[in-house]
Formats: sequence, structure tokens, C-alpha cells
Amino acid sequence: MLDKGKDLRERLCLAKTNGGVCRHCNPCATLSGWGGAGAFSDGKLTLSPEVGGYLEEYVGQDHLEELITYVDGIYRDFGAPAEVYGSTDGDEYADLVRRAVFAGLRIVPVPIRHLGTGRCAEVLRRMEEYLAPQVEIRLNCPATAILAEKGRVYGVRVADGGLLRGQAVIVAPGREGAAWLRQEAKRLRLEMAVNPVDIGVRVEVPAAVLEPLTSRFYEVKAIYYSKTFEDKVRTFCMNPGGEVVMENNDGVVTVNGHTHAYRKTGNTNFAVLVSKTFTEPFKEPIAYGRHIASLANLLGNGVIVQRLGDLCAGRRTNPERLAKGLVRPTLKEATPGDLSLVLPYRHLVGIVEMLQAFDKVVPGIYARDTLLYGAEVKFYSSRLSLSPCLETRVKNLFAAGDGAGVTRGLVQASASGVVVAREILNRLGG
Repeated sequence: MLDKGKDLRERLCLAKTNGGVCRHCNPCATLSGWGGAGAFSDGKLTLSPEVGGYLEEYVGQDHLEELITYVDGIYRDFGAPAEVYGSTDGDEYADLVRRAVFAGLRIVPVPIRHLGTGRCAEVLRRMEEYLAPQVEIRLNCPATAILAEKGRVYGVRVADGGLLRGQAVIVAPGREGAAWLRQEAKRLRLEMAVNPVDIGVRVEVPAAVLEPLTSRFYEVKAIYYSKTFEDKVRTFCMNPGGEVVMENNDGVVTVNGHTHAYRKTGNTNFAVLVSKTFTEPFKEPIAYGRHIASLANLLGNGVIVQRLGDLCAGRRTNPERLAKGLVRPTLKEATPGDLSLVLPYRHLVGIVEMLQAFDKVVPGIYARDTLLYGAEVKFYSSRLSLSPCLETRVKNLFAAGDGAGVTRGLVQASASGVVVAREILNRLGG
């Protein structure tokens, strides 16, 4: 196993000791290293084939459900908690769905096992300790090129110039390595499709507002189609008692949210994202998302925070208005400002409409003091053309995880690795 980053114990983002200012470390300690970006994530295991990627298109729903059960069992073996949220039994769920229908929302039922920031890293460390005696793990060892001849892979070139040969190669570089994989795919003449880009805001409200839902379901995933543009708008990554955090994506600062496993705040946050799929001739959705996020960085020196009431009134939030609000921001480094100078009009309309609709399900969401942080951008990688066992057109070259564009979450990314491993074992004779 090759990883361009450091061991989990050595991964330290220097921006945290530099006032939130990125030092452009290479490789990025937040995104690269043992456990990838997931090591410092909120650690939600979404146990449903309906969310987390496109793996169902390759393996079918029944097989994906089996894979999710298998992967979930592995996480539990290494320390994931026993509790699962999101039961669809009983009158509470039926009432939630009914209220959502009248508001124009579709609720996606998602059982969730929550690791929490902190515990996620502990689970990944135990996995490393289990694998280390059995697998050669090379850290600080980036692969620079995939080597193939006559339509068959035979190894990889690493940064020190060395050549590693193998009967099969699995490429799983995560979103941080998606650009490198795209370059390699172009060089190897592998076909790629453009995935959507999700752009929006992180919403923060008092925990009491969402407590009736989060105490039972932990997270509610809702989908809405805007009346004005018919764009898909969805809620994502709900964090009860959580905190809003900055996330560095190769020098561009975006916003995210966590719930720590061992400490809670008085707020709950979640994302509202607008999905756009671009058509010809545009083929750079990641560049588009980075540009939007960079506007917030330019105007706010990182992340901008604005009260919903100020946004709707057409004015910027300043420190005085923010201090008067009911909601105390958990991201202290965010700069009070005006998100209408950052987000496209089409996205802002969809976000406001979604919050108005969600307020009919959860009164208190569409409130003057609700905080909006921006920009939140989900950089989904371009998707490689793959077979049902996730093999590229180069024989024995497989691609898995978010970097290959086939998944966008911990569970389906893990399941994609299992698909590839089983196929290689089968070819090697069991």
C-alpha cells in the first residue's frame, strides 16, 4: 500500500496554529496520509444504498446492500459504536414524511452509525495496526505514474524513481488525488464522465430547534426542487451538538461541519447544497466550485458568515449585528459578510427556498438569526469508465473510492474496495 502522506499520528494541519491561514503544505496533512480525509471527518456511516455514491449502478442494489452490511461489520469490529439512528418504524417517521410532503420535500430514509470526530481516527488507527504485520505499507511515498503496456497494467512509478511491479493495481487516491488520476487517465486514454458539483452553505441553528428530529433520526436527508429553476437542493451532513469548521482543499478554504465523539456544543449545523451537472462544452466542475469558494476567501479571508435575516434584507452582516443574534457562531474565524457577493443568484434562490420549505417541517429553521456560512463545496471527482468489478479498460487496473468518482462517502468507498479485492482474489484462484 502506497500513501503520499504521513502516518495518522504525525498528521498535523499547520493552519490550526497559524490563525487558520493555509501554509500550502505538500502533501496536505488534512487530506493526505493514513486514513485520508475521512480520518478527521465526522465519521457518519450511512447504511443505505440510496446515498453515498453510484456503486449501485455497477453492482446492483441487492449486492450493494450485502456489501454495506459486510463493511458495517468491519467498522464495528474495529470500534464503531453499536447504536444506529434513523429507524423508519413508528408514527414519528410517518408524521415526518407527511409534513415533508406538504412542504414539497422528499425525505430519504438513512440508517446512520455515527463514529464522531475523534473516534473515527481511533478506528482507522486500529485498522492500521491490524494490517501492518501483514501488508507492506509505504507512507510518504507518492505514486507518480501508472505503468501499462499492450493494454495491461504492470506496476507504478514512485516519486524516488523506483518501479513497483504487480499483477494488479488498485488506484484509490481520494478526492485530493482526483486531479492526478484525471491526468493519468488522459495519458492512458481512459474515458471519463463529468460528475455534478454541489455548492451551497453550512447552516447553524440552536440545537433545540432540530432536537425533535436529531434525537430520533440523528440526521434527516431532505431533497427539494426549487420552484424558480427546478434545481435539486438537498440537506447534507447534519451535526447535532456539533461545530462548524474550515476545510482546506489545496489552498482553497471551504466550510464543513463535525460532531465530536466526546464533546458537544449548543448548536446544530447542516449543509444546504445545490447540485448542478454541466453540459458541453464545459468539463471543469471542480474548477468552477473552486472559483466560487475562492471568492469567499477573497472577500472574507477564508469563510464568510451571514445571518439569514441580513441576507434576505439585502445587507451584509457586520460584527455588531452578529453579536445581537440568538445563535453564537461555533466557527470563530469566520468573517461577517455578504454571501450574495459570493454565491450565484441561482444558488441563493434555491437555498432560500429550501430553508423556507424545511421550516414547515422544523419550525425555527427559517429565522432571522439562523447563520449561513459559505462557501461549502463538494468536489466530486470525474468518473472513470469502469466495468461492474470496477476495472478500467486497462487490464487488471482497478479504481475505487471517491477519487475514481464512483463513491462519495465512507461506506460506499469502503464497499468499492471490497468489490475490487474480491475480484482480484477470484482471478488469483480464491
